[in-house]
Amino acid sequence: MDEFLQAALEEAQKGYSEDGIPIGSVLVHNGKIIGRGHNKRVQNGSPILHGEMDALENAGRQPAKVYQESVLYTTLSPCPMCSGTILLYGIPKVVIGENKTFMGEEELLKSRGVDVTVVDNQECYDLMQRFIQEKPQLWNEDIGV
Repeated sequence: MDEFLQAALEEAQKGYSEDGIPIGSVLVHNGKIIGRGHNKRVQNGSPILHGEMDALENAGRQPAKVYQESVLYTTLSPCPMCSGTILLYGIPKVVIGENKTFMGEEELLKSRGVDVTVVDNQECYDLMQRFIQEKPQLWNEDIGV
């Protein structure tokens, strides 16, 4: 597994160990992680702190050029909110661990010129399946069902 996707998976596992939703993400610029995070909706009582949003938050304010030269790695296909943020900041490439559990706005991202790569990683998939089996109501809340 790619080291950056591995870092995103480690973030997802942190979220799971905190009784949260196990989705992790890292923002990489010039081969270096500048922000990492995981879904903290449960832990922080936040309606918007998805893994991608947490990684961007933890990267702090960056010049536009940094976002436009970065790659976002995420364990699960990005939802409409996170996809909108990717587009807003001009992040040109997204690497997704898996999209079988949830298909986010990949087509929107592609239609706007974002390079989207789905790795189809079994560890990412297995973690989400275990979580959904254990906490289906929490999962449904996270995806707005």
